[in-house]
Amino acid sequence: MAALIVVLACLPAHMADAQRVSDVRGTRHNLSTSGAFATHAATPGGTSEVCVFCHTPHGATQADQGGAAMRAPLWNRRVPAGATYTPYTSSSLDAQYIADGFNNQPGGSSKLCLSCHDGTLAIGSVNVLNGQSNATIQMTGTGPGGVMPAGEGTSTGFTRFLGTDLRNDHPISVTFNAALAARDGELRAVDAQQRWPAGSGSVVGVRSPALKPLMPLEATGNGGVGQVQCASCHDPHIRELDASKGNQKFLRAQRFQEATPTASFNAASDIVCLSCHDKNGSMGIWAFSAHANPSVADETYRDASATLREFPPAQPVWKASCLNCHDTHTVQGARRLTREGTDGALPGGNPLAARQGGNPALENTCYQCHTTGARSALANVTQVPNIESAFGLGIRMPITTAEQGGATETHDISANYNDGSIDCSTATNRCGADGMEPKATLALRHAECTDCHNPHRVIKNRLFNSDPSVPEAAGTHRHDEAAGYTHSNLASGVLRGSWGVEPVYASTSFQVLPNSYTVKRGDPGTNPSTAVTQPYVTREYQVCLKCHSDFGYADNNLYPAGNRPALGRLGGTPAGSNNLTIYTNQAKEFQAPVTHQGEGTKPTSGAGSNYATNNHRGWHPVMGATGRNGAGANAFRSPWSNAVGTQTMYCSDCHGENTAATSVVPPGGENGSPWGPHGSQNNFLLKGLWNNTAGSGTANTLCFKCHDQNTYADRNGGGTTGFFQPSGRGNLHAYHTDKIGRIRCNWCHVAVPHGWKNKALLVNLNDVGEEAGQPAGGNREWRYNASGQAFNQEPYYMNAKLKVRTFATSGNWTDTNCGSNNSALTFGTNGNETINGKDWMKNVCSNPP
Repeated sequence: MAALIVVLACLPAHMADAQRVSDVRGTRHNLSTSGAFATHAATPGGTSEVCVFCHTPHGATQADQGGAAMRAPLWNRRVPAGATYTPYTSSSLDAQYIADGFNNQPGGSSKLCLSCHDGTLAIGSVNVLNGQSNATIQMTGTGPGGVMPAGEGTSTGFTRFLGTDLRNDHPISVTFNAALAARDGELRAVDAQQRWPAGSGSVVGVRSPALKPLMPLEATGNGGVGQVQCASCHDPHIRELDASKGNQKFLRAQRFQEATPTASFNAASDIVCLSCHDKNGSMGIWAFSAHANPSVADETYRDASATLREFPPAQPVWKASCLNCHDTHTVQGARRLTREGTDGALPGGNPLAARQGGNPALENTCYQCHTTGARSALANVTQVPNIESAFGLGIRMPITTAEQGGATETHDISANYNDGSIDCSTATNRCGADGMEPKATLALRHAECTDCHNPHRVIKNRLFNSDPSVPEAAGTHRHDEAAGYTHSNLASGVLRGSWGVEPVYASTSFQVLPNSYTVKRGDPGTNPSTAVTQPYVTREYQVCLKCHSDFGYADNNLYPAGNRPALGRLGGTPAGSNNLTIYTNQAKEFQAPVTHQGEGTKPTSGAGSNYATNNHRGWHPVMGATGRNGAGANAFRSPWSNAVGTQTMYCSDCHGENTAATSVVPPGGENGSPWGPHGSQNNFLLKGLWNNTAGSGTANTLCFKCHDQNTYADRNGGGTTGFFQPSGRGNLHAYHTDKIGRIRCNWCHVAVPHGWKNKALLVNLNDVGEEAGQPAGGNREWRYNASGQAFNQEPYYMNAKLKVRTFATSGNWTDTNCGSNNSALTFGTNGNETINGKDWMKNVCSNPP
């Protein structure tokens, strides 16, 4: 024992800590009668020889069964021909796009390993045994025909019967060189000799008599270039002395993260994946992420889940590290080695059982943890957002293949395309690392978890640029509903490092589409800047607009129809809701021109020329503040009553799971239902009701979760809104509620209240233009002369009643601002009441629909 201690003390630090010893007799590869595991030679009929299952001094295999010559270590088994296999492939595998980067068949040690693990040859079939050729050793614990046992099933991720379809297995025969590292962006930057660290090659390098790297590449590529093969990660002879670390699966480095991760690679404690995959950059991007930081990812696996995954008991998430979401030999049908990432069946309906094959379903990788306590692989999910239940609500983003309307999962990132918005075909594009998708794929409506989140970069901080080493109460934005701070639209920690777009506008008109889009991607690193001009995502809306704009789909800007995506898909808002059959372009609507901030006459809003005075673009402050404070603080609920006119907001302040009547905070508080537009009980994924009944007397009206209901929809309401008459009726919202007996938001405001051509999102039936299918230029009046008549035209008019003759500045409205303009250009089949002011209102607004 003393001698062993001396030997270990002399080993390099990483080897001493790893406590690996070369002792095949103590491993699962001891298939002799002395083997201690389930699969071994039978008694009688077996053999006590340990090495004979792989090696022989005489009669060794010289070529595979296809006739290709082999350099094998006295191999005692037949080796299938390379053409037998279906290799791993992926649209984000950069090796496919560089010269000599990828051989499409196994080579080197991989062919040897597969001579058992592909299940085509009985484990006991060897070339020579005790001088006898083509011998068969009697075995126990094998599968049918003596082959590799099936484990949880040959199509699962919990078997070592890999089969000949390797699409669910870590790619092999990949040339790991500087070109690959540069193109990928998250691989170790090997030098010209394929060594990392550069020069020494102590971690990665082509093994030779003079170089023994931790992760050896094999000279199986064209011209002897180094490639990744099975033995780059595995040594079939070694075992771990520390039983508490669990099954180490013959890995040359740690199977789990054994100490708090840092920005610097530590072979003694870092998970084996990080030997080649540099997910940290220079500042610990992965190390500080919510999935790797021990201060955050401290939940532990329940016993059944740990046993299935061959994790140690009570394994914490941070130690499982990459293996939470990936498995190098995963379920058949999954993309990118995602663990349980298919729609395959669960035996007995048990959510903790192994999925049996299936088609790609990335969401199920996330649902392993982000689900209910009963279904989660984790023992405690109090602080783990339950996303699966949110996607199970009646109205939801299209996350399943059925909801996406295709035969297979639509979402599929790519590392090799050029769609005019970004060139992902260059030598240093990093598109795969940033999770990029071509616009053509975005146009196929879908929403997978990684469309909005980069799981390697998310942090548990309120803002994306906060110090990730100091986690906060949540990774979503601050929304306290308290005084004392200004609400913002800055991206939260859970959106850090995702990708999105920033619209570029050439006009301030509501009628004009964005001129172009700037792609935002990458991790901000240590850059604290929140400027919208930064190359990375700084705003939540940038993530949303890559799909909810004409960046992600075609838009011919025609109304009322057009070629934008249609409503009515499975799990989506039914067609006809709020008159809509086709979605609108949110980048067009949310435009917040700086020149239109504040009050007064602002040119080129998109309104007709007769209605320019005191008019301007109106918008909810998602992209930018309004600069207007005509509505007083008492017109809003907290926190919107703070800094009126300078505050901004998020898409997810209105979109998400249904909330309480006076709040947009998800039910349950910080550890309750998650923020975000995953699913809702309401149409359009809204947190409340928005239809032609929204207003006074209607429970759960969306508007009143931010706007004070007593101010806007109570006949006795006080306070100041923009609709105010300082020397007369005061609060005109309250006045109209009193006179009519009720009030509906859509009588006067646009049906899609993102942004609009008029101030305060006001409709104006004196000025109906191309947004309703009328000729360009507006100034056309819709004719009506009865209280029961209202204008309905998708997408922007829903039981609309308001006619504005002249716009007033906020807080200075009079009755004569409203009424018919007796316009020269009219349309519709009704007669037209052409008077204005109070008399007009009495005639046509006494009892609106």
